[in-house]
Amino acid sequence: MNILAVEIEIPYAVDVHSTEDTLTVDLSDGRTISVPLGWYPRLDHASPEERAKWRLIGKGQGVHWEDVDEDVSVEGVLAGKPSGESQASFKKWLQNRQTRPTTA
Repeated sequence: MNILAVEIEIPYAVDVHSTEDTLTVDLSDGRTISVPLGWYPRLDHASPEERAKWRLIGKGQGVHWEDVDEDVSVEGVLAGKPSGESQASFKKWLQNRQTRPTTA
């Protein structure tokens, strides 16, 4: 029996957009993938301005939001995998976010 091995090349992110309820990633192969923003609680709690401040990491293998310390991988988005952050970690982050001083 012959087995055909297929190598799957994961595309990289080229652009990122978000709305109040959706995270959208434009990929190098021409596809656009959208997932619920609620999959990533830190982004869900971020302001539109914070969500707009992203950068590609790993040559587009992922996206990083400095202001909310969130990383999302293209592979995870393609696989339909929401954030793996624990509830305890998110709760601690949210408490720290609510108690930090605001800058004016």
